[in-house]
Amino acid sequence: MTTTSAKKIAAADVPANRRRGGDVRVLLSPKTVGSTSGFGGVLTLEPGEYVCEHIHPYSEEFVHVIEGTVLMRVGTDEVELGPGDALMVPIGAPHRVRAGATAVRIVFHLSPLAPRPELGHIDLEVPPGSEDAPDPEVGGAR
Repeated sequence: MTTTSAKKIAAADVPANRRRGGDVRVLLSPKTVGSTSGFGGVLTLEPGEYVCEHIHPYSEEFVHVIEGTVLMRVGTDEVELGPGDALMVPIGAPHRVRAGATAVRIVFHLSPLAPRPELGHIDLEVPPGSEDAPDPEVGGAR
């Protein structure tokens, strides 16, 4: 029999990562809670701010907009999302997200995990000034 315990992670306790634009906070991951199938967190964007184009070669990404409006580009498709809207980004699809005229809050989840964390994300562009920022830490291999 497996013993489980709940572990609460507060967004305020996780440092913001701004390497790809916006305020990305990985809350639930192999590093923070010992997850084995994926990781997730929150993204905050100020008006007009964006997350640079990137791909996840091993994972689908699930995006749920809580507040604000964003324009998501997935491959060649552009989709506007508002509060309560959700979108799945297929494995390997280039994608980018830009905030509209108001601040945005998004919840995201990626699954399955890449074989190793450094294989999970490939940048296709880099926002100016973020070249030396560290990657978000999600923890060990699955």
